Amino acid sequence: MNHTPDNFFFAYGDMGLRFSYTSYMVSQTCAAILRHTALEPGDRVGILMANPVPYILTLFALMRMRVVSVPLNTRLTASELAWQIQNVDCRLVICEPETRALAGAAGADVMEMPKIDQEQPAAQFSDFGMMNLDDDFAIIHTSGTSGRPKAAILTYQNVYLNAVFSALKLDTFKSEHWLCVLPFYHVGGLSIIFRSLNYGTAIEVVPPGPFDAVAVNRILSDHPITLVSLVPTMLQRLLDAKTRPWNPRLRLILLGGAAPSAELLDRCAAEKLPVATTYGLTETASQVATALPELVYRKPGTVGKPLQFIQVRIINEQGEDAPPNAPGEVLVKGETVMRGYYNDPAATAKALRNGWLYTGDIGYLDEDGDLFILQRREDLIVSGGENVYPAEVEDALRRHPAVKEVIVLGLPDPDWGQRAAAVIELREGQSATTDDIIAFARQRLAGYKIPRLIAFLPLLPRTASGKLQRREARKVFDND
Repeated sequence: MNHTPDNFFFAYGDMGLRFSYTSYMVSQTCAAILRHTALEPGDRVGILMANPVPYILTLFALMRMRVVSVPLNTRLTASELAWQIQNVDCRLVICEPETRALAGAAGADVMEMPKIDQEQPAAQFSDFGMMNLDDDFAIIHTSGTSGRPKAAILTYQNVYLNAVFSALKLDTFKSEHWLCVLPFYHVGGLSIIFRSLNYGTAIEVVPPGPFDAVAVNRILSDHPITLVSLVPTMLQRLLDAKTRPWNPRLRLILLGGAAPSAELLDRCAAEKLPVATTYGLTETASQVATALPELVYRKPGTVGKPLQFIQVRIINEQGEDAPPNAPGEVLVKGETVMRGYYNDPAATAKALRNGWLYTGDIGYLDEDGDLFILQRREDLIVSGGENVYPAEVEDALRRHPAVKEVIVLGLPDPDWGQRAAAVIELREGQSATTDDIIAFARQRLAGYKIPRLIAFLPLLPRTASGKLQRREARKVFDND
């Protein structure tokens, strides 16, 4: 698994696993899975776990068997999970005791991962053959403007080369100790596992559950962390809860998922924190561009230049290259770009054209070739680092019998970056309250997608052609 088998691979609480022992545990995990279901290379298997230790072992076991992993978000509802599981034809969903009920409610063939017997001799698996870089590694669902998630297919080449290019940009050393507080069902968390696997560096993972700023602050102060990946909301909460200096070995705070506010960057600059802003997508196996701390503070708002061997273009509405500082759609090209969307040729054809990934994001390149992101896809809401697409939420709310039409939009929020809000037009003769709508949404949407601010209008604003006007609807909340 790694040419330094006695090095520590990951730490969890008081427990630390070396690469060699991790390999042994992965073999035992393979045996446990195959006792439940006979899998073949290329089969798709969902992972519905919050506990990082069995998650990592299960992920590596599926890799060893050349089975395609499907990371599943533990915060989704059973109906949302059921759609994703069916969408990619999962043969099996592997869970833990805490997620067994959710997996069962989603209607999947479920395997609860048993406790591994550490006294058994290591199982051997050579029947699956060697993996190829062109093999599919994982299928990760990412929100789509149509209201349904899309399933991005990432190959081993995608994730391996992203790890290589990331290491070149960050100047990764063997002695790195990377604190991972991001969930593994996100490409941001998943990419940290793969980078550490490739380079023999150590990961420290935190217990599952809500982000605990006090506990993470303690780790940053007391443990030899050199790298940490955060979203702006997490960093803000850490600074608010900070009581002691962080350890002096911390050399980079990778900040992604949303643009940090000017106030947050000013605070980081005042504390001389080594913030590196990043831009990435699920479809590119994570990082596309990164600005290192000197550039972050010299040129606020930039995410820097693309990683080595990755190309970025900005095009205008005519499909022509935009001049410096002119906003347009961000296009990405390179060996880290996904193979396509599973079972969705139309979405694949729209996203992948002539070797370029059309991200839908709006940004610009300045005279130095540094990238600035203005908007993370049309109408996208980024709340606490989680992507929320209005179309998906609108589709759920329209199913309420009293709702005729709805507009969902994002409002600025000091804690979460943005929060979802809804403006609703009710059917004639029908009535509903804010509590009614929230309770209805809670049965159909993950908690972070539910609008907490709701306004009712007799008629929603529309253009002359009948299209809903989000900009006009936003004015309802201007005084909030």
